[in-house]
Amino acid sequence: MNIVVNEELKAYIEPLTPDEHDALERSILTEGCRDALVLWGDVLVDGHNRYGICQKHGLPFQTVQNPRFQSMEDVHLWMIDQHLGRRSVSDFQRGVLALRKREIMAERKARAATSTETAEATPTADVPEAVATLPAPDPLSSREAIAKAARLSSSQVVMIEKIQKQAAPELVAAVKSGTISINAAAAVATLPAEEQVAAAVAGKDELKQAAKRVRELNKRKPREESPSESSPADTPTDSVPASDELHTLRIRVAELTAENTELRRQVAQLQAALPADSTPF
Repeated sequence: MNIVVNEELKAYIEPLTPDEHDALERSILTEGCRDALVLWGDVLVDGHNRYGICQKHGLPFQTVQNPRFQSMEDVHLWMIDQHLGRRSVSDFQRGVLALRKREIMAERKARAATSTETAEATPTADVPEAVATLPAPDPLSSREAIAKAARLSSSQVVMIEKIQKQAAPELVAAVKSGTISINAAAAVATLPAEEQVAAAVAGKDELKQAAKRVRELNKRKPREESPSESSPADTPTDSVPASDELHTLRIRVAELTAENTELRRQVAQLQAALPADSTPF
């Protein structure tokens, strides 16, 4: 059997740690390769570690085709969904995967919006109806949806977004290894890049101290504007303190209150516009 290992797919999901790989190898040597490798044609989609171990020891394995894949994008979405459901994936990695899925879905939606007529005119007679397209994945259009998909809180999603945007590679590596928590890393990520690197190189204790210094500094800063005084549109999501989930909830309450007030105003206008002697049909 000719199996093609696509290096981009192999690296798409965070690799196993050495300890995790050793545990998997021991399991396969004891019980065999119980789970089938997933292929897209000749391309290996899921099971790179199992395939490598079986090749190393000359062990047999099973394969299964997934005929529903129509593009590499479909493959990526499937891989993300598979790993979001695995207990061995860390909180940080689940957050990263859910955010990555949101980006793919946003790009797909944008393409569909600009090429609807072309897509409708494209014949699909040569593609069996049962495998023409994958079911539409969850769009993850809100932070709450992302959090639910990743089994995280909304505030954790905010922190992971901040780490992705602002953290130096050394700090990201520390989060992935478990040296520093998501909460602490989000605080350290607000420091200049050279300070982040210095703290990460110094190790766990220095990272904790750096996060503590940032939090103490934030506590001393006076708030220029309270959540009740600012409108939802003027409140950037990145300004939510990493350690203050209550602040996030207050912002949400303010948004809902504003929406409720606006709805009441619209209802009052409609009622005032109705003739006094109007009767329902």
